[in-house]
Amino acid sequence: MSTLSPGTGGSASGRAAQLSLAPRPAADTDEELETTDGQRGLGPTGRRPRRIPEPPSLDRHGPATVLAMCNQKGGVGKTTSTINLGAALTEYGRRVLLVDFDPQGALSVGLGMQPQELEQTIYNVIMERSVDVHSVIRKTTCEQMDLLPSNIDLSAAEVQLVAEVGREHTLLRVLRPIIDEYDFVLVDCQPSLGLLTVNALTASDGVLIPLECEFFSLRGVALLIDTIEKVKERLNPKLDITGILATMFDPRTLHSKEVMARVVEAFGDIVFDTVINRTVRFPETTVAGEPITRWAPRSAGSKAYRALAREVISR
Repeated sequence: MSTLSPGTGGSASGRAAQLSLAPRPAADTDEELETTDGQRGLGPTGRRPRRIPEPPSLDRHGPATVLAMCNQKGGVGKTTSTINLGAALTEYGRRVLLVDFDPQGALSVGLGMQPQELEQTIYNVIMERSVDVHSVIRKTTCEQMDLLPSNIDLSAAEVQLVAEVGREHTLLRVLRPIIDEYDFVLVDCQPSLGLLTVNALTASDGVLIPLECEFFSLRGVALLIDTIEKVKERLNPKLDITGILATMFDPRTLHSKEVMARVVEAFGDIVFDTVINRTVRFPETTVAGEPITRWAPRSAGSKAYRALAREVISR
């Protein structure tokens, strides 16, 4: 799977730094905006959606493409996107492993687990060499999607790993025995740029950045991309930005469209055509402990994550 590089206007970090963080003047009231411009055929990104072919079927599985779902700002739809992208990928015949790499365990909760009741989690695989990763992996309600769960114990790992030799490669060591069993591994990172996140970036082929369509979300993009480029330079030369996913987009507001325009202007083609709109369906799926593709398979949210899955496979 190839990844797209930022457009011709300089490096990703340079383009991120050029983002103006001060909102431009807006109208006093919100204007109703369609998700797609019917007259010009433009999508919510302001571009014509690229034609993505139906993903080809597979005659075998693996080795997996590892993607870090990363943004140091919380509440941007990162865990929701990890669950639903993973589920959508299985609908195209891909075997998927979701890795909960956040001590809060939100990914595990979102898939119906009770993290505090788990006897073994990814923490045990990291800190106890005798623990086989296969014994910790759990099945989910999606037939081809598994989970490597987490709970609050993982918060201790960041401190305990500091003195370890090769501490940035710990997750890579954990994933190595199972990399040939899956087509995609999605790592749900914690909302920080600490050692756990650096581990995720070191173990990954690409980074998928969920970005809320809100001006405060733009503030940390330059710092995140700077971290990604440092990891690429020092620890993982193959690391690239697979794409930026606009989330919580409200097509009724000028504010969302303004933020979208800034992101596309700064990052160009690495911004996915797929945009995730705000909807009450996503909180419902968290309570249900299921992906939206199973909870509401015909909803707009389900269709969006299937479109995202096609884009991810094509890249």
